[in-house]
Amino acid sequence: MKNRSQPPSPSSRTTIDPAVERAVLKAKCERDHLFFSRYFFKHRQGIKFRVNWHHVLIADTVQRVIDGELKNVVINVPPGSSKTELVAINLIARGLARNPRARFLHISYSDDLALLNSETAREIVQSDEYQALWPLTIAADAKSKKRWNVVSEGKKAGGVYAVSLGGQITGFRAGHMAEGWQGAIIIDDPLKVEDAYSKTNRDKANRKLLSTVKSRKANPDTPIIVIMQRLAEEDPTGFIKAGKVPGDWEFIEIPALITDEYVDRLPERVRALVERGETDDAGRFSYWPYKEPLDDLLASEKADRYVFSGQYMQRPSPLGGGIIQSGKFQRYRVLPQLRHRHIYGDTAQKTAERNDYSVFECWGLGYDNRLYLLDLIRGKWTAPQLKQQAIDFWNKHLAAGSDANLGALRQMYVEDKASGTGLIQDIQDEGRFPIEGIPRSTDKLTRVMDVVSWIDSGFVCIPEEAPWASDFTTECDAFTADDTHMHDDQIDPMVDAINDMLGAARGLSVWEKLAG
Repeated sequence: MKNRSQPPSPSSRTTIDPAVERAVLKAKCERDHLFFSRYFFKHRQGIKFRVNWHHVLIADTVQRVIDGELKNVVINVPPGSSKTELVAINLIARGLARNPRARFLHISYSDDLALLNSETAREIVQSDEYQALWPLTIAADAKSKKRWNVVSEGKKAGGVYAVSLGGQITGFRAGHMAEGWQGAIIIDDPLKVEDAYSKTNRDKANRKLLSTVKSRKANPDTPIIVIMQRLAEEDPTGFIKAGKVPGDWEFIEIPALITDEYVDRLPERVRALVERGETDDAGRFSYWPYKEPLDDLLASEKADRYVFSGQYMQRPSPLGGGIIQSGKFQRYRVLPQLRHRHIYGDTAQKTAERNDYSVFECWGLGYDNRLYLLDLIRGKWTAPQLKQQAIDFWNKHLAAGSDANLGALRQMYVEDKASGTGLIQDIQDEGRFPIEGIPRSTDKLTRVMDVVSWIDSGFVCIPEEAPWASDFTTECDAFTADDTHMHDDQIDPMVDAINDMLGAARGLSVWEKLAG
């Protein structure tokens, strides 16, 4: 009979030293923001934190801030994405664990929300699980949810000041005049949904944001994290994007409906975690299928496209749009044979202004007498950069002419005004390629109204999948009669292309019929 190995007796089993186990747990919490958040969420709520890829992206972004790799960041997310849990509550609690001297200014659109987050962070610090790893106590005089401090090694150390964006902040600055992690300004939903419809309220929130950022940092390097759902073009995110708030900023957008192209742009560690569920006709799928089924998101989009484009897709449109309806563009997967191609450009009036964009678009006219947008670049460039972008864009599409299906690249047209005049003259003087000025003698609304029927009739086509397509259609949807939209730089070249190429195609079509 073979000897069977006997299970070890209870006395012989290996036991883990509680001190070692605690040290390992502490190290993991201090190293990994998502681990910390999951650990304390389970102890607070009694259930596991269900992790999706966007949680990893947000947590990694927070960690970059703590590590000093990222100074200021705006994170735009759909409602119900666990943003407050990760970025407000747990950053405060974990930030004090990393450095008990850290000081946080936490801001939201209302006192109630800011105070609730502050109280929850304080409860984590006071919990037995936290105290077992970081024995910090709450200062005896910290009775208020609005402001409280921790005591470390017998001395009052860092703490939190929580307030609404419009509230008074007395005698407090976030961070310290020291190197390394010293705290942050955390801004969670600075604008109330109802206030987003009022320009007065939006402007007020933006002014408060600017004054707070300027006056409430103890150190110029104190980081700022803004996390919110987009509510309007001129909301705090738009205000920062327009260059109105000093500093270097990174913007992270997490839309509710994503595509493979969006996933391809994610960091590799995050990309591998994305769950591709059911897709709609445009190849979009839910960013979080477990919590937000695709059918529910599509129903929300159909019910209120304005709300959905902002709060869920992070691409807000102003109220009063609808002159150009992106749904009227025809979408193509495969190009038909083209007659020829032109490039149209819209240059910034003053290239030094941060809120001005320049755009180059390549359009092709098909033998089916439809107009196809083939490619687009958009940026904020100085005059030398603008010239090089024009040259590179031309050369890129000239090289593509080896495909006979595309037709010849014939001409570049740029508005003969401001920075465009200099660009035209420079390229003409050097004889690099054919470029001409294009006059725009009427106002923008009139020019748009003159061509919108071509779009509504299905003669203007854009690709189903392109990294720039979403921004292009969002800008078109946002166009308003009273000029309240934020940008229209991509619209002008489109209008020029429709007037130039489809107008010519109409005449050509008549001639072909007569000749036949």
